[in-house]
Amino acid sequence: MTANAPIDIATGSWQPKRNRAKIIQSVVKLITGAFAAISIITTVGILATLIFEAYEFLQEVPLSQFLTDTRWTPLFASKQFGIMVLVSATVMIAFLSILVALPLGLLAAVCLSEYASPNLRRVLKPILEILAGVPTVVYGYFALLTVTPFLQSFIPGLQGFNSLSAGIVLGIMITPLVASLSEDALYSVPRSLKDGAYALGATKRETVTSVILPAALSGIVASLILAISRAVGETMIVTLAAGANPTLGFNPFVPVMTLTAYIVQVTSGDAPYGTIEYKTIFAVGTTLFLLTFSLNIFSFWFVRRFREKYD
Repeated sequence: MTANAPIDIATGSWQPKRNRAKIIQSVVKLITGAFAAISIITTVGILATLIFEAYEFLQEVPLSQFLTDTRWTPLFASKQFGIMVLVSATVMIAFLSILVALPLGLLAAVCLSEYASPNLRRVLKPILEILAGVPTVVYGYFALLTVTPFLQSFIPGLQGFNSLSAGIVLGIMITPLVASLSEDALYSVPRSLKDGAYALGATKRETVTSVILPAALSGIVASLILAISRAVGETMIVTLAAGANPTLGFNPFVPVMTLTAYIVQVTSGDAPYGTIEYKTIFAVGTTLFLLTFSLNIFSFWFVRRFREKYD
């Protein structure tokens, strides 16, 4: 007992613990793998549904007509399926939102990263991120009932439903996304670059514009593209504020219909199941998916191509 006790303890006590640790690790690995598989299977299922239903739609509507027609009236007696009508409205509102979110978000990121004191930053950043927690339906009514009447006071031709107010409010909504991700990119710039600029006699403004912003360019662009993807997929703001008039063009003063607004209209019960009108929502959904997927691919390419690496 005395001579063999340490050996018995080492071999008999630690072995079960190692076995239990291996079992626990295997269980954790199985659980995490199952959740990862669920997400992958869900994505594959969504893609399969979109592709199958969009294929069924294209069996009845030629792809050339779908891409080149200048009207979108699938719920009317004279049916036309020009998807570019909805795409133009979606792109216009997303562009207007970026015109608002880019300067506000980038300036807020610079302020939080380079100018605000730690105490002020702890106060300002949560206040800014509160905007991301406001329900989008509230933004939609804010655009319809507050922003639009305000804009009509000095834009006489602005109609009650328009893409201008929808784009402005959508830009306000995605500003925290641009600000937060851009601030992370600015904050990750090495301190040595900033100190080198100051050692050469650069001012704070010159350091920010000539050193910090170029060094964080890939992260800023990634945040911008992510915000554009968020704007393209937004539903309630454009449904409530932009209207439901499928008009081809880029006039921000008239009602328009975006891709998401049309999906809301059809899924509210206007189209019977299995009809060509019902199948259009999958064609529109596939188009929306391809737009956001293309933006994400470009974001990955840009970040990998222009990312700055520091030792």
